[in-house]
Amino acid sequence: MRLKVIEPIIGPWNWDQALEILKTCVNPDVKLELEKIEFGPSSIESDFDLAYAAPFILQKVEKAKEEKVDGIFIDCFGDPAVKAAREITDIPVVGAFQPAMAFASLLGQRIGIVTILSSLIPNLYRMAREHGFEQYLASIRSIELPVLEIEGNPQVAGLASQECLLGIKEEKADVFVLGCTGMAGLASEVQKQLRSQGYDVPVIDPAFAALQALQACVRMQLKQSKISFPYPPQKKRTFPFNPEYFEGPHP
Repeated sequence: MRLKVIEPIIGPWNWDQALEILKTCVNPDVKLELEKIEFGPSSIESDFDLAYAAPFILQKVEKAKEEKVDGIFIDCFGDPAVKAAREITDIPVVGAFQPAMAFASLLGQRIGIVTILSSLIPNLYRMAREHGFEQYLASIRSIELPVLEIEGNPQVAGLASQECLLGIKEEKADVFVLGCTGMAGLASEVQKQLRSQGYDVPVIDPAFAALQALQACVRMQLKQSKISFPYPPQKKRTFPFNPEYFEGPHP
């Protein structure tokens, strides 16, 4: 099985290390390949970033189709361009939000999300409503660290476990999702820290959940419905500006 991981940011990030972390959650017969976009945002922390990354993600999806991979994972909890990618291909495509929340809904009744920045909380509530997880959602909390300060930061697991503890005590959450794929590989440590405080609750790594779901789709020979995600009509489409460095609007 050959799976493509599309990184929807330009970083900086240790991509080799990121790939090695992701390889720990796939089966030995899975060939995992990572490819990042050349243009786009350095990180995804807003709807603007999601939209800005989309055309460059879709270019990589088209390339993955030509390479005849078996499945595609767009490595972000915000699911950038996932629906569009599902329209333009007939191989399974997943982001991180839906699989992680689906796993959480299997393992508990009140889901707590611990994300990176409070500014992302409204977006995540909208996604929960859109995908039918609002009824399970107990709380969304943040550790107040931007994406590019997560990698290699020894404080992240402790900060996340503190927010989980507050979610248990104040909102009665009983299962947690780490709300950023930049936290890949940290879920087991957060779960361990919660257990040491007397709370035996599952903590879900969204990237790991996504890759497990993608493997399952491939093994069961499943892909997205072409009724729900029909191919877009053929027409001329142009890109309106040169994809050079662009900071975006400021107040």
